[in-house]
Amino acid sequence: MKPVIEDTYCEALDGLYSRLLITAKNEKFLRKAAFCSTALPLTVLRQSEGGIENWLSRKRTPDGRVGAVVQIWISKRKGAVKTLEVELAKRIRQGVLVVPTTALLNATNSKKKIDVMNKVGHCGDGYEWEEEYFGRNVINVPIMIGHDFKIERYLGYAKGVMGGNIWFFCTNINAAIKAGEKAVKAIEKIDGAITPFGICSAGSKLKTKFPKIGPTTNHPYCPTLKTKLGSESKVPEGVKSIPEIVINGTTIDVVKEAMKAAIKAGSNTLGVVKISTGNYGGELGGHEIYLKELT
Repeated sequence: MKPVIEDTYCEALDGLYSRLLITAKNEKFLRKAAFCSTALPLTVLRQSEGGIENWLSRKRTPDGRVGAVVQIWISKRKGAVKTLEVELAKRIRQGVLVVPTTALLNATNSKKKIDVMNKVGHCGDGYEWEEEYFGRNVINVPIMIGHDFKIERYLGYAKGVMGGNIWFFCTNINAAIKAGEKAVKAIEKIDGAITPFGICSAGSKLKTKFPKIGPTTNHPYCPTLKTKLGSESKVPEGVKSIPEIVINGTTIDVVKEAMKAAIKAGSNTLGVVKISTGNYGGELGGHEIYLKELT
C-alpha cells in the first residue's frame, strides 16, 4: 500500500554556496577530506553546513586524481559573503589542508569569487607561492608531510536554495532508516543537490522556550511525547519514527528534483505510511514547494 502524500508545502530559503573540488592521491585520503570538510551542520548557529555532491574518478578531474565535489553553505543575510569567506577557511584549513596529498580547486560556475590568500594561503606563513596547476592559478602552501597543499586562489560562490525537506512517517525506526537511506541515495544522483544531514533524526522548530540556544526539538512530532502531549501531538496513531531529509540545491529546480527523487525512493519502503514536509507558516523562507506538485 502506497503511503499518503500530505497536501502541504515545505519552506526553503535563499543561501550562498561555494562548490569545491577536492582531489587526493587515493580514496582513503579523499574520503577523509570530503567528510571532514562537510561534517557538523551549523547554520542554526549562524555558521555553515556542507555536503558531498558526488565522487569523481581519475578521468574526471583536472589533475588525474580521485576527486569529490562538495558544497559549503550559509544562509543569505547581511554580510553573508564575509561569513562565507570565514566558514570556507575554517572547513578547508581543518578539513582538507591537514589531510595528506589533498588539493582543492574551484568548481562553482560563477563570476563572483572569494580570494582565499589571506585566510588560507597565508597558512604558509609567508613561504607560500603562486603557480599554475593543470591550468589553474593555485597557491602552494608548504606543509610538513612533504606534499604541499595546493588551493585555487579564487573560489567562486553563488546564490542557491537551502532547506528543502521530506518527512517520512514510519511505523518503526528500522523502516525510517531504510526509507531515509533510499532517499539519500536517490538524491546523490541529482547534480547540484546535497543532503547536509543525511538522515536527520531531529527536526526543529522556530518558536522555542530557550531562544538563546536557537531552534529546539519539534516536540509535536516526537513519537515518544505522544501520550504526554495528548491533543497537542501531531503524531498519527501507529507512527513511531519520523526522519527528515534536508536538501540544499544550486537552484530551486534542483531542490524540487531532489525532493521528488526522495519521495519516489522512500515511498517504496514497508512501514512508511505518510510522507510530509516541514513548514513554519511562511515565517522561514521565501520559497514554497508543494508536495502535490512533485508527485
